[in-house]
Amino acid sequence: MDRPVENRGPRINDRIRVPQVRLISHDGEQLGVVDTPKAMALAQEVGLDLVEVSPDSRPPVCKILDYGKQKYEAKRKKRLAQKKQHQVITKEVRLRPKTGEHDFQVKLRHAKRFLGKGCKVQVNILFRGRERMHSDIARDHCKRIAADLAEYAKVELQPKMDGYRMIMILAPIPGKAAQLLKQTENDPEPPETESADEMTSEDETE
Repeated sequence: MDRPVENRGPRINDRIRVPQVRLISHDGEQLGVVDTPKAMALAQEVGLDLVEVSPDSRPPVCKILDYGKQKYEAKRKKRLAQKKQHQVITKEVRLRPKTGEHDFQVKLRHAKRFLGKGCKVQVNILFRGRERMHSDIARDHCKRIAADLAEYAKVELQPKMDGYRMIMILAPIPGKAAQLLKQTENDPEPPETESADEMTSEDETE
């Protein structure tokens, strides 16, 4: 079985085996096509490396530069990019078809707090036995929550049945949802109970 080709990065210095290269100096000057040994000698004169930057050109384009520094900068940029990629937290708010007004308002406050922190909110309405016959009531709960939060969140997933539950997902509207923190900052932190579970998923790009 063929072994996978190892990606060793660009060819540098004596790994460049072609007879000639199109050379760029360390300060960006185009030096034209030169013999490869001469190009390596020029790189050594300034204490830098000869690095192949465009291998598909004919002849390939090489540049005189500090390859170690270039690798460090590339890794640094990659780390910074990874830090900017934040995880989207999805908080779960659970209700039942028979949830009363007081409990409904408690769940609504939980949802506001989560949205205010930039989290998505998954509304789960759980059914037991014959309660599935009252899916219209559950759908009304979802519509009411979406309407109450319409200024701050958009419905990312419309209410739908999933086994013995109905789910709906709300996503915070950038620049709007943060206002909810001011409204709920004096409220106690919602307890991490079955009514407010946490799930994590990657943001593709939210």
